[in-house]
Amino acid sequence: MVTLEPLRADHADALLAFERENRAYFARTVPDRGDAFFTPEGFAARLRALLDEQHARVCRFHVILGEEGDLIGRVNLMDLVDGSAELGYRVGERAAGRGVATAAVAHVCRLAVTDYGLTSLTAVTTLDNPASMRVLARSGFTRAGDTTVDGRPGVRYERRLV
Repeated sequence: MVTLEPLRADHADALLAFERENRAYFARTVPDRGDAFFTPEGFAARLRALLDEQHARVCRFHVILGEEGDLIGRVNLMDLVDGSAELGYRVGERAAGRGVATAAVAHVCRLAVTDYGLTSLTAVTTLDNPASMRVLARSGFTRAGDTTVDGRPGVRYERRLV
């Protein structure tokens, strides 16, 4: 159904197109990245920074590819420290509601254990994103408390992997 690939420099054009196409859709439930992110220069600088973090093994970034090989989402593990990381993901509007996020989260949870040696994950979402809350619940995450996400009310989740 979906394939995950580690983020690479050659994903740049497809990833920027994906982010631009879904900007308004994402902004409904997650903080907007700001105008500078969507310029070719701003995006290139941000991608270089992400690739540097990945090379340093601080974070693990992945693109989600659909059945036709098109980029339909992202799933990331950020701030890898002491066997733990924070999970983040986004699936484009055209692929939403088809189980893509659940499949991608399941896949990255397996990678977290087998490839990255992680033992636990955390995730946060805004309260106005029930789809994300359902994905996390289906993926074995438990609600761990309330939080704020860029000034918006949110929920924090946790999952033990081993």
